[in-house]
Amino acid sequence: MRVLAVDSDSASLKKIKELLSKTIPDATCYYYDSSLAALAKAREEEIDVAFLDVEMPELTGLDLGKYLKDLNPFVNLIYLTDNTDYAFEAMKLHASGYLKKPGSGNEVKKELEQLRYPETKKRYKRVFAQTFGNFELFVDGEPVAFKYTRTKEIVALLVNNRGAQTSNGEIIASLWEDDGDPEKKLSYLCNLRQDLQNTFTRLKLDGIILKQRGSMAIAKDKIECDLYDWLDYGNDSKYKYVGDYMNQYSWSEFYHAELDEISYDLEEE
Repeated sequence: MRVLAVDSDSASLKKIKELLSKTIPDATCYYYDSSLAALAKAREEEIDVAFLDVEMPELTGLDLGKYLKDLNPFVNLIYLTDNTDYAFEAMKLHASGYLKKPGSGNEVKKELEQLRYPETKKRYKRVFAQTFGNFELFVDGEPVAFKYTRTKEIVALLVNNRGAQTSNGEIIASLWEDDGDPEKKLSYLCNLRQDLQNTFTRLKLDGIILKQRGSMAIAKDKIECDLYDWLDYGNDSKYKYVGDYMNQYSWSEFYHAELDEISYDLEEE
């Protein structure tokens, strides 16, 4: 379980840290006194439970909760406050709970035992990447429409690279091989990257693409993918590789030998 606790008051933050450390010692917890810093962390890690102070500068707890719901519709929001004036607004966000400060260990334990979205619920993935056969990217069950067809191919390449940072040079080499002017390709790549950002922003998919200077990667933990599931679970996977992999892209042929070998090994088990 990944837990986020955010309170701009240092004493209150220290108190909730003590309570969570005793109540769920095995959980991975992140503590912030800044709502913007907490939001940045939530874009990197999928949060299961968030304890949020209602009244904070920069972003209120209610506004932060809206952003967290965009990142993960099944996040459990538990609001912390000195009064109950905001309870109705919190409930409109389908909050899991509401604690009056300072709270107690028993109250925290009760809230965690009665989460709106229990940890046992299957983790919801809005994004599904289909790699067996033709590549396709689905969001909420619908194929994503990019402005440029090459943008979709960039996503396919990032998925193929399984979370590894992929440089601009590697993207250009895969998409265009030795065809054309390198300077024009780099300019075109900038347009493709902007199309990717615009499309994912419109779909509220913050954190799916991890960017560094001159490179990008796919956030593996934020998507479901037939390839990843098959590599993780082998014969127990609900997906099966049968020799077809991202068929519409010529560069994918270089990976068939690796997948074929894995498939042969699984058949011998």
